[in-house]
Amino acid sequence: MGRHAAYWQPMVEAGRMVVFGPVLDDTGSWGLGVVEADDEEELRGFAAGDPAVTTGTAHVEIGKMLAGFVRP
Repeated sequence: MGRHAAYWQPMVEAGRMVVFGPVLDDTGSWGLGVVEADDEEELRGFAAGDPAVTTGTAHVEIGKMLAGFVRP
């Protein structure tokens, strides 16, 4: 998971990652990342290179938000 988090760190540093981290859930272990992106295919390609994905530890699901609200 350390390699997984480090892989996404450039998105955090670039200000494109809105939120990223593990989710506490009784059904199992998973995480959530919200990324601001203009190119979905570029994001899918980046996600496919995630060490958690390439090792078969995890998979990535990408959804699109049409709008959102953030507290001030």
